Amino acid sequence: MRITVTVKPGSKKGPLVEQNDEQFTVFVQERAVDGKANDAVIKVLAEHLNLKQKNLTLEAGFTSKIKRIRIEN
Repeated sequence: MRITVTVKPGSKKGPLVEQNDEQFTVFVQERAVDGKANDAVIKVLAEHLNLKQKNLTLEAGFTSKIKRIRIEN
């Protein structure tokens, strides 16, 4: 399964996941520096979906605010 996620790095609102149907918006406090925001997105999204972090893989959007994440069960 793959999902598309919009990331809001450096947000005071985070860590938070907003979900509307199949669209996810992830707010994280970490800035987009050295992959810290990407790591935070995986962590927050895994907690939201009640999965382990190793089950989520960032496939595309490493330097973009819109990311594609693969979910394995």
